[in-house]
Amino acid sequence: MDNTLTGSEFKEELRTGTPKLGLFVNSHSPTVVEQLAHSGYDWLLVDTQHGPMGFETLSTMIGGISSGGAKSLVRVAGSHDRGGIQQSLDVGADGVLVPYINNADEARQAVSCCRYPTAGTRSVYFPQRSMNKDGLLGYAGAANDNVICALQVETADCIKNIDEIAEIPGVDILFLGQNDLCMSMGLFEKYQFPDMYFSEELQDATNKLRNAAKKNNIILGIFLFGTDRVGEFLEKDFSLISLGNDLHHILTQAGSYVGNVEEASKEKGRPWTRRSTALF
Repeated sequence: MDNTLTGSEFKEELRTGTPKLGLFVNSHSPTVVEQLAHSGYDWLLVDTQHGPMGFETLSTMIGGISSGGAKSLVRVAGSHDRGGIQQSLDVGADGVLVPYINNADEARQAVSCCRYPTAGTRSVYFPQRSMNKDGLLGYAGAANDNVICALQVETADCIKNIDEIAEIPGVDILFLGQNDLCMSMGLFEKYQFPDMYFSEELQDATNKLRNAAKKNNIILGIFLFGTDRVGEFLEKDFSLISLGNDLHHILTQAGSYVGNVEEASKEKGRPWTRRSTALF
């Protein structure tokens, strides 16, 4: 179980090339996230940027992830979201993913919110779940090394400023968001789906990210839907890989079941056809 690893050890394994597979969680369900924590994933990310969960629900969800042994991350609203970063870490999350980073100033702000003084500006408070295991001094003393600070690379400006962003101390992971990056670069307007994901422009941007990360010993992460391209990105030195999100998992698994039933019902002369779905 990855909860036997400290955050620092978890990051070191990623830096040395050990893959860590995970999943975004967009349903505001402590039950679902706890069950997923027992599914074999290394980490789970509670997506408060696009999910409807508030702080009370987030707290319960982080507890559920911990019970299953996975590492916990929270995607917050952005570098301006000091309250969201504070709450996420205080309720026991191992780290945060900060979206929509455009420049070095926003990256510094995100890092600062994650780290206690004098390295940052995170507020100290006791008691709370993050400190229950090791106490105030045991947790806070090692927190700056253990916290996982991931920044999302999803805008053309971020790629433009990636060398400066990658040089900032405290940036652990640069996490590629291909969907929004393609949008930001105008590739959804230029190409037919899904050609933008294989375009020369996106490949060039990805290589700029890879070079900046390698130069600064930063972990690379990426969001993928499914497993088809996992091998490709492992070869490109991406270690932290998401295989989609919980709602997508539900839809695809349900789609697999109903597809099987469609086929079986036709074979028996009593055809059944699924209703329209979000995927088909």
